[in-house]
Amino acid sequence: MLLSAVLSGLLAGAGLIIAIGAQNAFVLRQGLQRRHVGGVVLTCMAGDIALILAGVGGMGALVVQWPLLLQVLRFGGAAFLLAYALLAARRAWQGGHALATGEGAAGDGRAVLLACLAFTFLNPHVYLDTMVLLGSLSTRYPPPLQWAFAAGACLSSVLWFVSLGYGARLLQPVFQRPLAWRVLDAAVALFMLVLALLLVLRPLG
Repeated sequence: MLLSAVLSGLLAGAGLIIAIGAQNAFVLRQGLQRRHVGGVVLTCMAGDIALILAGVGGMGALVVQWPLLLQVLRFGGAAFLLAYALLAARRAWQGGHALATGEGAAGDGRAVLLACLAFTFLNPHVYLDTMVLLGSLSTRYPPPLQWAFAAGACLSSVLWFVSLGYGARLLQPVFQRPLAWRVLDAAVALFMLVLALLLVLRPLG
């Protein structure tokens, strides 16, 4: 029963975390550039784990009672995604400057960390997915096994972000070409724009 709860949490967490999202696109780009990867991966994992544990601990019920907070996050997140989409579009248009790779490459670590936190916590869906949905799924188990479910969900987050952040460098041969970076940035810009529009136009719930 313990193993079943862990596996159930692992699969449920993976189904939510691995889905393509703004946070994953950001982690992928940092991994390709090998810039502040450790800090980005740790921030994403810590954010997910904190939200999962809070949801299993019963905080998910409070989230649905704070519609105003979710609306603030909804429009704030949309504004952030739109701004990031414009930056990515500018990189795609200009090209060239994003080719540096390696941990020593230029880049403000503080700015990267703040962007990572924004991608993690300004998306209202992360609260609905991790805190509300995973918290609800955990109630299928008696209290001791709820935390085994949470452990499985947390493990899926750790495995995914470590794989995404550090595995991205395997694609570096492709991104030695300036065109590949421009295509990636154009795709990211379009993706972020679509997500921003969906946040504004589609009600939460």
